[in-house]
Amino acid sequence: MLVKITPNDKGSPVGKLADAELHFTEGPLAGLKLLGFAVWERRNGSGRNVTFPSRQYSVNGERRSYALLRPMTEVKAQDHIRDLVLSAYAKFEAEATDDQAADVADEAAPPPW
Repeated sequence: MLVKITPNDKGSPVGKLADAELHFTEGPLAGLKLLGFAVWERRNGSGRNVTFPSRQYSVNGERRSYALLRPMTEVKAQDHIRDLVLSAYAKFEAEATDDQAADVADEAAPPPW
C-alpha cells in the first residue's frame, strides 16, 4: 500500500495541510485507491491530526458525519493508518524542504562562465 500526499496549496480551509489517498498495490484491493483522508495542523499548534473518509448527512437540520472506514473490533486499528499517513506527510514535507533548499542553492551559485 502506498500513501499519496497532495498539498493544500490554497490555504483553505485554515489548518488543512494536505489531502491523502491510500493506493493499494497487492491483494484483493490491488489497483484501487481510498480517498478522503486529510492532514491538519492541530488547533493548539502542537502536532498534526489525520481525518478519515466520511459522509455528511443531516437529521432535523443538524449536520452529522458517518465514518466510512471504521474498526471492526479493536478501537486502535485506525492508529496504524493514521501513523502511515502522518509518516508519508512528514516525508513529503522533508522532500519539499530539500527541493526548496536546492533551488535556493542553484539561484545563489555563480554562472558557469
